[in-house]
This record gives sequence, C-alpha cells and structure tokens, in this order.
Amino acid sequence: MNISILGCGWYGLALAKALIGAGHRVKGSTTSAQKTATLAADGIEPYVVNFSADTADYDPDFFSCDVLFIAIPPKSRSGEGAAYGPKIQAMIRAIKQHGVQQVVFISSTGVYADLNHEVTENINPEPNTEAGKILLQAEELFGNETSFKTSIIRFAGLIGPGRDPGRFFAGKKDIPNGNAPVNLIHLDDCIGLSMAILNKQAFGYLFNGCSPDHPIRSAFYTQATANSGLETPVFIPELKEWKIVRSAIVQAVLGYQYQVDKLL
Repeated sequence: MNISILGCGWYGLALAKALIGAGHRVKGSTTSAQKTATLAADGIEPYVVNFSADTADYDPDFFSCDVLFIAIPPKSRSGEGAAYGPKIQAMIRAIKQHGVQQVVFISSTGVYADLNHEVTENINPEPNTEAGKILLQAEELFGNETSFKTSIIRFAGLIGPGRDPGRFFAGKKDIPNGNAPVNLIHLDDCIGLSMAILNKQAFGYLFNGCSPDHPIRSAFYTQATANSGLETPVFIPELKEWKIVRSAIVQAVLGYQYQVDKLL
C-alpha cells in the first residue's frame, strides 16, 4: 500500500517505521528541507510540505497515495491555534484536488471536557480548552466532506519512548486532583490502532484511542517517577474535575486488543 504521512513527529515517525516494516511504501512530510535526510535515513520518502491559510507549498506526488495520515497538532500553546482551521481547510483542498480517497486524522481526547463522567465516541464533546475547540472544528471539517472518507482517532495522553511520564510531575509538591483517573495511551497502541484501521479498511469512523486502564493520578505518576529513578511527587488526595475515556467501537469495528492495558 502507498501511504503518505503529513507530520512525521513523535507519532508520525514511529508510524512510518512500522508501516515500512510491514512492507508499505511510505512518504513522509517535513516543513524543513534540513530534515529530509533524517526521514530518508529511515527509509521514508521525504517531502517538504507547508500549508497556511494563504499558501500551499508541496510536491503533488506527496498526495498520490492510497491513504493519507494527518498528524499535525494545533500548537495553541505557542500562539498558532488561530491558524489551524485555515491550514486544515487548505489541506482538504489539496486532498480533493489530488483525489485522495482515504484519510486518517489524528485528534485528541482533549475535545472532551472534564465533566465528571465517562465519555465514548457517542458523547457530544463539549471542549472547554482552546486546543479542544480547535480540534473539534477540524474534525467537523473532515466529517462534512463527502468526496473522501476520513477516520478520526482521538488519542489520549501520549506515553512511550521519549515521553517518560515519570518526568511530568517529578519532585513537584501539592499537585491537585490526585484521585482523578488518568487517560493515557502508549505509542505501541497508537501504532496498533492505526495499523488496525488500515488492515480492516475501517474508514468513515471515529475512534477513541485510550488505554482501558485508568489508575488514579497519584498512584500512576508516583510509580512512574520511581521507575525512572526520579524524585517522588506529592499529590493532594482529592477528586475534582475528571473524565474516563472509553471506546464504544474499537473492539466492535477493529477487533483490537490493547498491547499496554495495564499502566501500573
């Protein structure tokens, strides 16, 4: 299969390597020509791709693919959030222009606010953060398209190689909401879910990607810091706003079993 990945960051690069290992041809994008050699060294066909509200700078061959993965975060914390919607619209124009038929868009469980209950794909999201609102708008842009099929994966908090959760709170004191459940997903399962979508040709769906295990914050992060040999954090034993992210369809549609289903 010929697969293009728009955004070869932490997840996108790992996905590209896994796809190549499975025998797929993979094209990967970077916004800088200086990074093309790094992608090529991993067997990825490198392309410099840049989208903004007003410009689209890319080689059309990048969009010659069976499936396009889009893994571009909104970067709202760095002040780029307002540009995300127009950037997504420019990507959609390119998708339609070049006849891409199948897309996987990477979103986040941040579209669900902490409203003290479980959430599944059947819940109407009520984001209360800028990033969550921006991502939900992007999801709706893809969902409104009929010329191609998009599956959306809402990943929970990302952990795995290079994202050691032990570093998140190491040495900190009086951390609030210590009894709140965590919603996390390991990189292995990010890749596993993505591969399952390809193998099942499951396009046109919305999937929550989150470990089925939800230990409380204090237990999980205390153990994570111990595993990494870091200073123990101190949490306030309280339960304030929280949510538990589950999937109503991952098992039913993909038949997928989580590889990392015990976080402690």
